[in-house]
Amino acid sequence: MPTLRGPHLDTPLTLLGSDRDALLRGEDGVLAPGEDARYLVTRAGAVALSEDEDGTLHAVLETADPRGGTTQPLVLLGRRDGVRVLAVEIPEPSPELDDPGRDLRDLRRVADRLADADADLAAAAVAMGAWHRSMRHCPLCGGLLEPEMAGWVLRCREDGVEQFPRTDPAVIMAVRDGRDRLLLARNAHFPGRFHSVLAGFVEPGESLENAVAREVAEEVGVAVTEVEYMGSQPWPFPRSLMLGYRAWAPEAGELTLQDEEIAEARWFSREELAAALAADEIELPGPASMGRALIDDWYSRSAEA
Repeated sequence: MPTLRGPHLDTPLTLLGSDRDALLRGEDGVLAPGEDARYLVTRAGAVALSEDEDGTLHAVLETADPRGGTTQPLVLLGRRDGVRVLAVEIPEPSPELDDPGRDLRDLRRVADRLADADADLAAAAVAMGAWHRSMRHCPLCGGLLEPEMAGWVLRCREDGVEQFPRTDPAVIMAVRDGRDRLLLARNAHFPGRFHSVLAGFVEPGESLENAVAREVAEEVGVAVTEVEYMGSQPWPFPRSLMLGYRAWAPEAGELTLQDEEIAEARWFSREELAAALAADEIELPGPASMGRALIDDWYSRSAEA
């Protein structure tokens, strides 16, 4: 990936190991079988992986078309080591499509164990699989959609309108108060002990920085006065792009929790967070998430940093 100036958070799904070669998508035969074709299988957020002895996971690139004569769409992910990598989303298990030897694993749960070179392949394959699974009919007229541009465009048979993969921007922010305590909250829909930093989707006509301030004010009643961009991460579950921020609320007072959204929230010092984790009072996001990266970034820095 390009070198970034300033603070930046690296997470497993930010890594770039393949050439997407987007200019190849319009060429004839780019999805055709051949000695240079490799297939990466996905299903509903899971991806075909193999595991090393040390626990590292690798994308399994199959040499035979796994569709078994069905019409599941293919998506060109790019090229690697001189071969074309094609993603295919398979449906629920069937004798024709589900090789019993294929190991499909939920990407959300295992992303932190992926080999660096395979993270972007897996993320793109899962995201495009979700898109093709959900976008079957034109949202304007209901006509059937047909894939073009190596699976990256869907065109309506009736009116010719093109549909493109959708990415929903969401801000996620580590909010600190004047004592450099971190705000953690439990969403009303989270399991009982699961706490994380605040996050929310960007609304139409809104800047990212304004989205940070609005979400914090809505969810806990705190006024953010300063924000700092820290990096982005694809989160293909099903189609988000997480934009990470540090945020400061030096005059934060009592928290006012949003009804039916935030079940509980509190400020943590580093000592308090360590004690809560040791006592199993709270559970933090997994290491593959931007939320965990933001928490670790705060925890590793002193108040003067």
